[in-house]
Amino acid sequence: QVQLVESGGGLVQAGGSLRLSCAASGSIFRINTMGWYRQAPGKQLELVATITSGGVANYADSVKSRFTISRDNAQNTMYLQMNSLKPDDTADYYCHADALTRGALYPTNYWGQGTQVTVSS
Repeated sequence: QVQLVESGGGLVQAGGSLRLSCAASGSIFRINTMGWYRQAPGKQLELVATITSGGVANYADSVKSRFTISRDNAQNTMYLQMNSLKPDDTADYYCHADALTRGALYPTNYWGQGTQVTVSS
């Protein structure tokens, strides 16, 4: 099994910045793509950004040029630097990993418990 633990959420004023972290632990053999997703109150879960094990990043149009995703493969940790935050960025942010555990034949999707981000106007 793989455990994902997010941290770094909180309350920030519009225009401010936050940095989210996602630490993966457990019986990890390899982590493939990792990503951040978010769910605002009353809305569906949406993709924020993903990053491959080789560092190729992909962003939702709504966060391009404001958010930066990165990862430290040696530490099994992923980050999301969020700048120029807007009230519309208010949501619960979830970490996702496509990971292969030791002894497994196929990778499995894993999710963190979420961290809340609130941006005040």
